[in-house]
Amino acid sequence: MKIFSHLLITFICLNLTACSANTIYRSQDARGSVTYSDIPTPGAKPIRLSTPTQRSSHQVAKVLDGDTLVLKTGERVRLLGVNAPEIQSRHRDGEPGGMAAKAWLQHKIGGRRVHLEYDQEKQDRYNRLLAHLYLPNGEHVNLTLLEAGLAAVNLLPPNLRHADAMIRAQQRAEKQQLGIWSLSDYTPRPLAKISQKSRGWQRFLGTATSLKRTKRYSRLIFNDKIDIRIDNNHLSLFPPLETYLHKPLEVRGWVSRRNDHYSIQIHHPSALVLR
Repeated sequence: MKIFSHLLITFICLNLTACSANTIYRSQDARGSVTYSDIPTPGAKPIRLSTPTQRSSHQVAKVLDGDTLVLKTGERVRLLGVNAPEIQSRHRDGEPGGMAAKAWLQHKIGGRRVHLEYDQEKQDRYNRLLAHLYLPNGEHVNLTLLEAGLAAVNLLPPNLRHADAMIRAQQRAEKQQLGIWSLSDYTPRPLAKISQKSRGWQRFLGTATSLKRTKRYSRLIFNDKIDIRIDNNHLSLFPPLETYLHKPLEVRGWVSRRNDHYSIQIHHPSALVLR
């Protein structure tokens, strides 16, 4: 049966154009009949399909900040799965830990030849390359940045390659209180204290009391002015959202504001920590 299932999945992948996204969906009806599809349906379980790892070699021209660099070709690269604090520029204020992250990355890769490994999406909406960065000795720079506590995990589907390893790296840095995890600026604050001054990546504590679903989002409601929202297309990554209700919860992310209502969009369960 396992061999048959493997052959069936392989056959589907050869015939579904959507398999370029590396995900198909397995569903089973009441009679035990199993079907596979490239289209998600209620109750269907996603199956991630492995793809050959491809890396390309490039020369680094400049490090812009703790998670962004420029290649000799002029292309900008955004490191996948991580978010380092911002540095000061004409567009934004600097954030605590931003210069330390930039200095670390500059020392690690400045002027060196590196290898880029792509995930499901090669570019973002700003036309930056999205990549995991490796040194010639095999060191995974995104991972060691997290291990040093100089950045936080920021996983955005469908780019989830190395997700488990990066989450574990962050947990080690947190436990040892390295980098940003030692700074009072990133100590979790009560969600009730959210304000229009809550800018940049933050950590908040609160208790969700109810769940509201719309066509696009599922929302965990904390009070009439604060919620967190999850794209319904990403729900398969999460446990049942009822798991988070009526329990102390740490929320990690960026606050958006509309009139007097505040919301934090969560893309991956690594940004929600049950206390």
